[in-house]
Amino acid sequence: MAEAPILQVEHLQKYFTVGRKAVLHAVDDVSFTMEKGETLGLVGESGCGKTTLGRTLLKLYKPDGGKILYQGQDITRVSAREQRKLYSRMQMIYQDPYASLNPFMTIGEIVSEGLTIQKGTAKALAPTRGERDEIVYAMLERVGLNREHANRFPHEFSGGQRQRAGIARALAVNPEFVVCDEAVSALDVSVQAQIINLLMDLQESMGLTYLFIAHDLSVVRCISDRVAVMYMGKMVEIAETRELFEHPVNPYTIGLMQAVPEADPDFEKGKTYQVMTGEIKTPVNPKPGCRFADRCPRATEQCRREDPPLTEVAPRHQCACFHP
Repeated sequence: MAEAPILQVEHLQKYFTVGRKAVLHAVDDVSFTMEKGETLGLVGESGCGKTTLGRTLLKLYKPDGGKILYQGQDITRVSAREQRKLYSRMQMIYQDPYASLNPFMTIGEIVSEGLTIQKGTAKALAPTRGERDEIVYAMLERVGLNREHANRFPHEFSGGQRQRAGIARALAVNPEFVVCDEAVSALDVSVQAQIINLLMDLQESMGLTYLFIAHDLSVVRCISDRVAVMYMGKMVEIAETRELFEHPVNPYTIGLMQAVPEADPDFEKGKTYQVMTGEIKTPVNPKPGCRFADRCPRATEQCRREDPPLTEVAPRHQCACFHP
C-alpha cells in the first residue's frame, strides 16, 4: 500500500485587502500534494505568490479558503496549542540570513530558542539546559560550524555562515517538513553550491521534505524531484523535474525556460525565443479567464473568459492550459 502524502493542499486561497474595494489574490485556488522525503521546487517570476504560499502552508498567514492537510490532519483552522505543536514538525529557512537572525542574540541562543519554546510539546526535545546546549553544539557541527561559534553574534559571520546558522535553527527541533524560501539566492555562487549540497545531505540523513522556493532554474533543477510553476497566484504546471525541463507544456513555462541564458555562445546564437509580450495583468481584483492570456501566443476567446483547470497531460505531469 502506497504511503499517504505528507502534505495535501486543496483549493488554497490567501487574499490581501489593498484598498476599500481592492483585493490582491496572492494565492488563488492552489492545489497540489507532496510525498514524504521529496523536494518540490516552486518557481515563477517575482510577485507570483511563491513566498505567500510557503508562509500560508506554515500558517504564518491565515488561509482565506481551502484546506491544508498535513499527514492527513486538516491544519487549516487548528487551535493555538495545536499550531504551536505544528511548528516542531514544520519549519522555514528564510532568504536573508542577516535579517532573519536576531542581532542581539548569540548563535547559540538563536538555535536553542526553538528547543526552549517547544519544550513539552514536541517529542525528543531536551528537558534541561545542558541537554539543549549539547543539541545546539551537535547541530552547529552538522551544518559545518563548530561549538565555539555558539558564543558569537550574527554580524561576526559571513553570509554563508549565517545561512548555516539559519538552517541549524530551523532543524534543531527535528522537523519533517521545511520551506526553503530563496534559501541560497542571497549568497555567492560558490557558497550556493555548498549550501545546496548541505541541504541535500541533511535531507537524506534526517528524512526531510522540502518545498524549495527559488528563481534560479539551474538550482531548482539540481535539487528538486518535481517542479511546480506559479503565475499570478495560480499553479500553472507541475511535473517531475526532468519531464518539465525537457517537455514544458504551458506557454508561460516555455517562456520561463527560454529566458534562461546558456553558457555556450554557439548555442545562444542559434537559439529561438518565445517572446512574452502584451500587458501583464494585475492580481488585484483579477478578471475572469487565464491570467496569462494577454501575453500568450495560443490564447483564444475561451482563455479570456474561463480559468483553465489543472489537468493531467502526461503521467505525473499537470498543466493549466486549454491548448497545451
